[in-house]
Amino acid sequence: MPPRINIPPVTRIVLIVLGVQSVLSAAVRYRQWTANSEIVIPYLNLVPQLSLVYPWTFLTTTFVESNVFTLSIAFATFYNGGRYLERAWSSREFAKFLLITSLVPNTLCFGTSILFFALTRNERWTLMTIAGTIPIQISFLVAFSQLVPAHTVTLFRGLLSLRVPRFPLLYIGLITLLCLTPMLTAASFFLAVYGFLVSWTYLRFYKVAFPDLDTSQPSSLRGDASETFAIAEFFPGPVRPAVAAISAHVFNALVAMRLCVPFSQADISAARGDHHRHHSFSSRGVPGSARAEAERRRALALRALDQRLHAATANAAARAQSAPVPPAVAPPAPSATGPTVQTQPQATPSNAMTAHTTGGTGLLGETNYNPDVDADNSRP
Repeated sequence: MPPRINIPPVTRIVLIVLGVQSVLSAAVRYRQWTANSEIVIPYLNLVPQLSLVYPWTFLTTTFVESNVFTLSIAFATFYNGGRYLERAWSSREFAKFLLITSLVPNTLCFGTSILFFALTRNERWTLMTIAGTIPIQISFLVAFSQLVPAHTVTLFRGLLSLRVPRFPLLYIGLITLLCLTPMLTAASFFLAVYGFLVSWTYLRFYKVAFPDLDTSQPSSLRGDASETFAIAEFFPGPVRPAVAAISAHVFNALVAMRLCVPFSQADISAARGDHHRHHSFSSRGVPGSARAEAERRRALALRALDQRLHAATANAAARAQSAPVPPAVAPPAPSATGPTVQTQPQATPSNAMTAHTTGGTGLLGETNYNPDVDADNSRP
């Protein structure tokens, strides 16, 4: 029996679209290649001066890669990160997230190129190609920073340990360095910055919160008011207070212009996992609150995992009860001249689960999670 590849539907569709469009782009470039000209595909990639008659390119250009190296990175990003996020959020929310983090950064980058052309009158800004999965890649990093803010990633066999919220800025820094080489253009830098801001804004203020696992009802809350997902948390400790102050002024200006709605007391209490007592807004930044937020997210994840395990166990037990029971075989009679032969009981799913619950070595094993939270708990 061939191995079964379990890929959620939206992630599967995105992988197919990415592969088909990238191969089509490579075929067109191969047929139109000349030594002294730059190949532009305005009906597949977003080119500000040429793509206005092809409005679909504002979305399709995200799923086109121009070389094998970046295509491999894009496939790995969607295969691993896409599967994780789609299962954590649902296919509908994941598709909405992909649509927003693809369409909005491309549109902002298009407007930026028009602005620079108006200032410099250099057609290089309107003829550059805006394409690639850069806004999706950095938006995945922002989403992981929301879901697992206390996790630490160890690189180079322990030489470097970084918390997940540090990776978006490192990614922007890497893109900035590559833009100084012929490998990437200025459009890649704008896509990375806009992808970071758009994905954080959507997850912070607009995305529907997780459903309540106690009542199994959809949540009416939007955004994430937790302290661990404030924009200052993405920056190093020395510059965090300055970023928090600037972001507070920008947020107040957006609220005054009615472009943004401040969090209510219920949003703040729900983000902290406190449904019975309402703390004052001034308690933000209390030492230990980041650890409490990490533990709340861990408890939600473990509870959801426990529900799935119970459902899988119930299904296995139902299948075991519906299966025909083989006739019992009588043990052989004891012999006067030979030793008595004892039969070994056959392992069944119910026996394995019983051994797991009674303290034996179970098939499921166990996971231990120790959040590593910074001692610095200053918040915006």
